[in-house]
Amino acid sequence: MDLCWLTVKEAREALAGGELDARELTQAILDRIQRVDPQVKAYINVFPRVALEMAERANGGPLAGVPLAIKDVICVKGLETTCASKILRGFKPPYDATVIERLGEAGYVLLGKVNMDEFAMGSSTENSGFFTTHNPWDLERVPGGSSGGSAAAVAAGECLASLGSDTGGSIRQPASFCGVVGLKPTYGRVSRFGLVAFASSLDQIGPITRTVEDAALILEVISGHDPRDSTSAPYPPLKARELLSREVKGMVLGLPKEYFGEGLDPQVRESVMEAAKVLEGLGCRVEEVSLPHSPYAVATYYLVATAEASSNLARYDGVKYGYRAPDYKDLFDMYVKTRSQGFGTEVKRRIMLGTYALSAGYYDAYYLKAQKVRTLIKRDFEEVFETCDAIVTPTSPTPAFRMGERLADPLTMYLSDIYTISVNLAGIPAVSVPCGFTREGLPVGLQIMGKAFDEATILSLGHAYQGVTDWHKRRPSL
Repeated sequence: MDLCWLTVKEAREALAGGELDARELTQAILDRIQRVDPQVKAYINVFPRVALEMAERANGGPLAGVPLAIKDVICVKGLETTCASKILRGFKPPYDATVIERLGEAGYVLLGKVNMDEFAMGSSTENSGFFTTHNPWDLERVPGGSSGGSAAAVAAGECLASLGSDTGGSIRQPASFCGVVGLKPTYGRVSRFGLVAFASSLDQIGPITRTVEDAALILEVISGHDPRDSTSAPYPPLKARELLSREVKGMVLGLPKEYFGEGLDPQVRESVMEAAKVLEGLGCRVEEVSLPHSPYAVATYYLVATAEASSNLARYDGVKYGYRAPDYKDLFDMYVKTRSQGFGTEVKRRIMLGTYALSAGYYDAYYLKAQKVRTLIKRDFEEVFETCDAIVTPTSPTPAFRMGERLADPLTMYLSDIYTISVNLAGIPAVSVPCGFTREGLPVGLQIMGKAFDEATILSLGHAYQGVTDWHKRRPSL
C-alpha cells in the first residue's frame, strides 16, 4: 500500500482500525514532498516538526491523523502566511482561521502552506511572488490558479487533500488542470474568518481532494455557522452521508448552450459530452438550457472583484505589519514605495482597475452597472433551476496551458475562468470532477453546478459518476 495515494476515507479507516500509524503516514508524505516537490514546487513552507507533533497527538476526530496542505491565504496561528506576496513575507497571524480551528478539532495534521497566485489573483500560479508551481501531469505546464499549489500537491501525492479558496474559479479550474476534485461551496456555507480577503462578496474556502467522497468528508468538518463572519449562513454543519446519498436517477441536468460555443477546446467538449452520456446512463435526463447573460460574466467579475480588491488591499501600507520599503523621504513616499515594491504586477493591475471603477464619475458607469448585471446572471440560474436539478458544463475551456503562454495577454488569461466565474457571481455551489484526458495526457474537468445550499445534489452526482468511471484513479508519473 503506497501511503501517499490513500484517499482521506481510506486513511481514516486504516488509522481508526490500527492498521496505520499517524506518524508513519505523515512521515511517508513528508518523504514524498522531499522527493518530488523540487520538481512540482507546490509548497511555500513545509512544517515537518509541526506535522509530526500533530500526528503524535492525533486521537479521535473525523480527520485524526490525516495530513493536509493549506493554501497560503488562510491564517494559521504562529506560522508564516504570505498570500504568496512579498508584502506579507514574514507575517505570522496571531489567530487561526475558523476552518483551521475546525480541522484542528477534527484531528488533522498540517503539512505546510502551499503556493498560489499572489493574493489569489490569477489563473496559473505564475503570479506568485516567489515561484511558479508546475503541473504534475506535465511539468512544462501550469497547474491552474489561484489554488495551483493546493491542486498540484494533491495530484502529486504530496498530501491527501488540501484547502483552497475560490473567488472566480480558483478551486475548480486548478482541480480540472491537475485531474483532481475541487469543490466551491455555496457562499456563506464555510466561514471566511481568517481567509485573507481578495473580493469579500465572492471568496469562498473549499476542499481539493482525489474523490468526491473525500470532498464531502472535509466539507462536513469545515461547514457551519460562524458568528465571527457576518456573511456566514445560519446553517449547522453538513453531514457527509447526507451529501452523498441523494438518488441521481430521474434528475434533470441542464447543458447550457453558452458554455459550448467558440473558444472551447474540441477534446474538452468531447470529454464533457461523454460524461453527460455517462450521467444519462445513471438515469439522469440531460437537456439544453440557456444562461443568456453568461457572455457578460467576465466583464462583470473583473469590475466587482477588482473594486473589492482595491478596498481590501488598501490595508497593506507598511505601517502595522508586512513589508516596508527601506528608504523613503516621508509618510507618503513610504506608502508609494512599499506598495510599488511589495505588490506584483497583476495585483497592482487589479488595484488600479478597481480604484478606477470606484472613482467619482465612473462608479455608476462601471461598478453599479456590474452589480446590476450580476443580479441578472443570478436570475438566469434561478430560472434554470426551476426545471433542472443541476447544470453540467466544462470546468475550463482548455486543458492546462504551457508556462508563459498567456502572461503577456491578461485578457486571454482572464478567459481561462469564463466557465467558473458565474458561479461566484451567483453565490451557488459547484464541483469539478475529472472526466477524461486529452491525447497529450492532460486532465479534463466536468463542472457540476447546483442550487444555493444544495451541495448534496452536486456531490451525489459527482460521487455516482466516480462510481462508474476511473479517471480520478489515474496518477501522474513524476
